[in-house]
Order: sequence, then C-alpha cells, then structure tokens
Amino acid sequence: MAEKKERLFDQFPPTSYQEWRAKVETDLKGADFDKKLVWRTNEGFNVQPVYRAEDIADLKTTGSLPGQYPYVRGTRTDNDWLTRQDIIADSPEAANAVAVEVLGKGVTSLGFTVDDPSGLDIMLRGIDLAKVEINLRCCPKKAVAVAKALVSLVEAAGCADTFRGSVAYDPLKPVLRHGAKDVDTAAIAARACELLDAVAPVAGLRCLAVESVILGNAGAFIYQELGYALAWGAAWLTLLTDAGRSADEVASRIKFDMCVSSNFFMEIAKFRAARLLWAQIVEQYKPADLASAKMHVCAFTSRFNQTIYDAHVNLLRSQTETFSACVAGVDSIVTTPFDTPYRTPDTFSERIARNQQFLLKEESHMDKVVDPAGGSYYVEVLTDSLAKEAWKLFLATEEAGGFFAAAAEGKVADAVNDSCVRRHTDVARRKEILLGTNQYPNINETAASKIEKGESCHCGCSAERGEHALCGKRAASDFEELRLATEAAAKRPKVFMLTIGNLAMRLARAQFSTNFFGCAGYEIIDNLGFETVEAGVDAAVAAGADVVVLCSSDDEYAELAPKAFKALAGRAEFVVAGAPACMDALKAEGINDFVHVRCNVLDTLRDFNNRLLNK
Repeated sequence: MAEKKERLFDQFPPTSYQEWRAKVETDLKGADFDKKLVWRTNEGFNVQPVYRAEDIADLKTTGSLPGQYPYVRGTRTDNDWLTRQDIIADSPEAANAVAVEVLGKGVTSLGFTVDDPSGLDIMLRGIDLAKVEINLRCCPKKAVAVAKALVSLVEAAGCADTFRGSVAYDPLKPVLRHGAKDVDTAAIAARACELLDAVAPVAGLRCLAVESVILGNAGAFIYQELGYALAWGAAWLTLLTDAGRSADEVASRIKFDMCVSSNFFMEIAKFRAARLLWAQIVEQYKPADLASAKMHVCAFTSRFNQTIYDAHVNLLRSQTETFSACVAGVDSIVTTPFDTPYRTPDTFSERIARNQQFLLKEESHMDKVVDPAGGSYYVEVLTDSLAKEAWKLFLATEEAGGFFAAAAEGKVADAVNDSCVRRHTDVARRKEILLGTNQYPNINETAASKIEKGESCHCGCSAERGEHALCGKRAASDFEELRLATEAAAKRPKVFMLTIGNLAMRLARAQFSTNFFGCAGYEIIDNLGFETVEAGVDAAVAAGADVVVLCSSDDEYAELAPKAFKALAGRAEFVVAGAPACMDALKAEGINDFVHVRCNVLDTLRDFNNRLLNK
C-alpha cells in the first residue's frame, strides 16, 4: 500500500526554485520579476511570492514547542484564549448589570473603566472572581487605590491563588495621547512600587501596562508597534529593577495590550516575534525562573481602519483581525464592535462582536490547535524578518535613553504620526484599500444622521492635544469628511457618464469613474452608450449634470474629447476617464481634468467638492 501511494507522486517530479523561477519569468514575457511579484512591506523588508523549506533551514526558533522558551510558538500548551468584552456604562450599577448579562452569553473576561474605587464592589457584585478575568482601567493616579480595592474583593472571595486580571497603570497615556510632558520617572517608579506591594497577595494580578494598542490605533506600522511595545516593557523592567525589585516580580506583573490590524499573516508573525523577543529581553535581566519571560497579551482589533460608511464591512476587518490573534496564540481578545466609530456600541453590535470569537472557537475549533501557523515557510520567514526590524527600533529607542524618555520628548508620537500621514496618503491614492470608503462605495448611503458624540478619554487628563500628541485620525476620516460635506450640501452633485466608442473600454472606464466619484457621495448617472458626443452632451445637460465624464478608449479620445468639450461649452465640469497619450494635446485644448489609477483620489475629489459645493 505504501508503494502504491508513493507511485501516485511519480507524475510530480521535484522542481527546483531555479526551474520554477525560469518558468515564471517566461510567463511574465519580459516583465521584471521583482517589480511584478515581490512585495515591499511598510516594515522595510521584501516578501517573496513563494517560500521553500530551505528558506527556514537556518532559523533557530523552528525547533521549539508551544510552552517552551523562547515561546515563539506560544506560552501555553493550549489555545483557549479568553473572550473579553469591555463594559461601557454610566454607573457601577449599570456596569454590573451589563457584565452579569454578558457572562451568561459566553464572555470569560471583562474590562471596566473605574472612576471611583469605592464603587468597585458594586461593579463586580455577583461575578465569580475565581472564573472570570477582570481588567480595570483608571486614571494613573488612582491605580493604587483601585488595585487595593480589587485585592480586597479577591481575598474576600477566597480566590487569591486562582484569580486572573489586571489594573492598567499607564502613566504614559496622557503623554502619548495628548502630548503631556510631565514624565517624572522617580514618581512613576515610586507609585509602581507601591502598586506592586498592593497586588502582591494575588499572583495573577498584572498591573504594569504596556498599551501599544494606542499606537496601532494611531496608525503605527506593525514593526513600530512591536518595537515600541518591547521598549516600553523594557523600560518597566529597568526602572523597577533599579528600584530594587526582582526581574521575576516585575516581568510577571507586566501586561501587553496590543493592536491587531487586517494585515493577516503579518499580524500572526507580529505576536510570534513579540513573544520571542520579549523572552530574550527578560532573560537579560537574569530572572530566577524563565517562566517569568512569558509574554501576556490581550489583542484589540483595530479602530484605525474602521469606517463610518458601509460600517458592516468593519465586521469583515475585525473577523480577520480576530482570526490573526487567535492563530497567533494571544491570551485574550477584544473584538471591537463595528459601530464604534460613530456611536456607543449597542447590544446588537456587542453581541455580534462576541459571536465573531465564538465562531472561531465553537465552529472552527481554533481553540483546539496550538500555533497552527508553526512550520509555515511563509509565516516563519515573516516572523524572523519582522523580529529583525522591530529589534532595530528597540535598540535605537534604548540607545536614545529608553521608551519613557522617547515618549516624553515626543519622539514616539512624532514617528507614529509620520506613519499615520503616510498611511493616509496611501489611502488617498488607493495604495491601501478601505472597502466601501476609497473603493467600491455604497453611493447612495448617508451617514450624518447616525453619528453620535465621539468617544471620551478616561485617562484623567485634559482632552486637548499638545504639539507631540498622537494624531488618532482613522484612515477613513478624510474620505468621510468629503462625503459628509456632500450630504450637508444644498444640492448633491450629479456625475454623468458619457459613454461612447469602444464597448469594452467605455464600460470599464465608466465603472472606474463611478467608483471614483462615488467616494465623494455624488449621484452617478450611467448610460448604455451614445452614437455621437453631441447626443451625449445633450442628455447630460437635460439630466442636470454637474460633471460629465467622457468614457471611451485612448485611441478615440484625440477626436472625441475636443468635440465633447466644445459641445458642453462650460455648462458642467468636463472630465476624461484615463490618462491617454494625447493628454498634453487635450490640455492645450483647455481640458484639464483626468481621472485614472495614478490619481490622488482624495485630492482630486476635494478639488471637485470645492468647485461644486461652493457654487
């Protein structure tokens, strides 16, 4: 039987990379292999179209097992992550009611924002602290009081040995989010030491926060979030070991809250690389037990790429993000509800967010497989490549004085903001796609009526942003501003597709132009085609068009475009769909507007908004 099975593969002889490459280059018909098939990442390295066993032969981490140092394959021997829901409520009583309800619907981890420690007992009433992970956020100045209140409740419940949870002491949130400059490391160390003493009776209570999720939500590249998160964690280790605390005590109290974006494989690699590098960092502080080097991570699906228009597409984004996190083996996941950008999530969106995790657990059984990406040539190479780039940033941050200094000096926020600007430019040019926003919009959708008051800050600082504050603008915000302006206008602009000539080209360019102008929320009038440009212009004027887009082939534009432009005689804006070779000649005729794949879509539509909405 074995021989028979082996003979099945006789028709598939081994193929070397050189043979495969030669065949691909033949099929490319002279096109450059690297330009066509090699992807240059934002992280600074190239990704090849195919990987083979030899690509991971020299990697030192592929022989480890889940639960083994350096933990690249996971810190546990199971993948039963916790499903976390952050509770939004106006009072401790309301928060408790919501929490008790969702615990009956499969949630195993809860997040609360605590304004007054005295209300914590009400907030947690009726919750089994031995079984449910509790995570508390508060003003940094209240962290010790909140921790003491939580420890008191845990001890009263008799579960100090089994409790899992966190009190997020994050003195850098005001610095990063609002540009505050008051980073007093001595005061931070003193409060952190007081906090460590407060949580000492509960082994599973983490209190030193590394909240790189705010960097991811501000538009940081993946390597930046990872590199800065490592530097942030190392800053805690350095600060507190210098204050006399052991590396084991400090490392075991650090919790990483990290963002996860829709870059599916890269995010899997990020968490694997994070565990690998963090274990090596902690090892340098000489812990008594290498188990202290295990990284504890809660993954939050991204808010940066969420959109107000076509908001249900947010579900697709957050589903792949949740999938990345669970495949990567994080400890807990918060799936951000799809309606977060424009209102306080309602019961429906929160239920759907929970169910996105339950689908992966109960139907896909992802909690039954540890590190399913392990051994993948692609993922292993990504893990190694991303680790190298993040390590460069980590070392640069350390050499510049460490993360606390870099944050206080505005270097971290400035670097992330630069990345945010670049990503906004990529969105404007459609290099980065946001389905339903800068590509394939739902043209007739309106959103102004559903937008409620924005989110508030709970870090206890001023909401004003200083010079070196994180930008925080979602990737879709510029396009949303355009569409909201269109909604608010007295008259919605009409864009008329004057389709003529070559059938295939006019249809393709009409579709492209519909998609293009639809991103500003304009009304689109498409057509089957016209025999003459005069007939098309007459129909456009009769329809009350504000913009007429000529859709034809490059060869026909030299004749058709001047005719249509003259026939229109300034009664509407005239646009040619494409970038024909005769563009300069058409510009000499007075035709200045062209839409094509090399356009900055955002800038072009802003120009049209200025012309059309300000009449």
